[in-house]
Amino acid sequence: MSKKKSSPEHKLVVLGDSVSQGFQNGGIYRTDLSYANFLRQCWEPTPDFDQPLFTAQAGIPLNLEILTRGMADEFGESIEWNEYLPAITHLYKTLRRIKNYWEGKVKPLKRDRDMPYHNQSVWGFAMNDAWMVTERNSKEHIETQPETYSVFDMLPDHAMYVTARLVLNPSYDEQFRDYTLLDNVRYLQKNGGIENLIVSMGHNNVIGAVSDLRYILSEEEDLEKFPTERSYTVYRPEHFEQEFRKLAERVSQVGAQRVITQTIPYVTIPPVTRGVNSDKSRKGHTGYFDYYTRFWVWDEDFHPDTHPHLTKEQAIKLDQHVDEYNTIIKEVAREYGWITAPLNRYVSGIARRRLGGKNRLPYPEEFRQAMMRHDMTKHLVENEENPLLSTDYIRINEESGKVNKGGIFSLDGIHPTTIGYGLIAYVYKEAMEKNGVKFDQPLNWDHIISSDTLITDPPYLLVDLRKFLRFLSLGNQDKISVVGNGVLNQMMNIFSNREASGE
Repeated sequence: MSKKKSSPEHKLVVLGDSVSQGFQNGGIYRTDLSYANFLRQCWEPTPDFDQPLFTAQAGIPLNLEILTRGMADEFGESIEWNEYLPAITHLYKTLRRIKNYWEGKVKPLKRDRDMPYHNQSVWGFAMNDAWMVTERNSKEHIETQPETYSVFDMLPDHAMYVTARLVLNPSYDEQFRDYTLLDNVRYLQKNGGIENLIVSMGHNNVIGAVSDLRYILSEEEDLEKFPTERSYTVYRPEHFEQEFRKLAERVSQVGAQRVITQTIPYVTIPPVTRGVNSDKSRKGHTGYFDYYTRFWVWDEDFHPDTHPHLTKEQAIKLDQHVDEYNTIIKEVAREYGWITAPLNRYVSGIARRRLGGKNRLPYPEEFRQAMMRHDMTKHLVENEENPLLSTDYIRINEESGKVNKGGIFSLDGIHPTTIGYGLIAYVYKEAMEKNGVKFDQPLNWDHIISSDTLITDPPYLLVDLRKFLRFLSLGNQDKISVVGNGVLNQMMNIFSNREASGE
């Protein structure tokens, strides 16, 4: 009689980037509010799913929600012009404290740990970083590269590499110094086995186009360069296929019982860019905008000669590239027998502004009922045909203090809110169930919604969004500013992967 094969010890392992790590509001903070963690809670007994903690100083590189709440505590419901100097001083001190902590000037950042985390995700990583970046070369980069920002630009230097070290080898142990994300996943497979391996990478091979507002296609030499040495913002489809096939082959060699991947959403949907028409009288269109600029630049203020932007033609090309990427993902996934979660189809189906004002796909009924049970969210989904919950940038009603627009994307304009991560978990769970994966219970929507403090308890400073975003985007051109490059511009630069890129 043959011996019965034991079940893999590791129920869920993730190989990914910011979306899988749980990044939101400009930083990695609550990794427990990631879609992967919501998924694992659907099994009983709830399996171990270890993730690094980044709750110190409200996360890295910054947390716009916590920052906003701190400003509100100090200055009340709005920041008036005569309060700008003390407000900037307060901001400067806050960011300096955060910067000092994450640069290890307060206490050592290393943590005691002898096993890789189940969530092997690092924000900012492109596909090839899964086998190129190690804790050792991250440390060398931090130590050998000069500070990229002036004394007045106060986000942590080399924040992605600080994060990478704490994911790849948190104890800074010599054994794991040269391990990559893929090496850590292989280690988990050899030491217990992996039942479900989620592979979610590729977003950062195109997201630079909207964080930088530059359309620069990759060259062959970019594929072998260290992240900060790359010059592209958009992978050519043939380069995407080369790298995704390398990733797929390496993942297949791991030997996990099951692999799940996803399609990549269009980068023109998140509100990190504001679509602007040159003809201000055009309204209600369902196509592309003439220009795509920063989300803190209002339509009437925008001018193509003075504001960074993408053109309509470039936006169309970006969507076409993502279509090609997703064709490649689905084709390779079929070849290897992977499950593909249709994330792009779902996000596109709830992009109300892009669809002419109405969603093409309904929200899950269990989710809608949970939203209806919460006083601060029920109004967002009461109208099933035209819900207020959308992919727009968040807006707060002055009288009620409740969100009345947006809610899917967080304050950085790129990454989901906690509710958004819950919806990603839903897409994954549905795809996995259709392919025979058994879960023991539904997503805990009440927990997910109540954990989304941005939506259930929005900072009142966001009521006058235009004024507050202008304050955060103050730059050298504003004589009152003493913080050099504005906080929002710094944040976009960090998202680009090329830390020294300028505006």
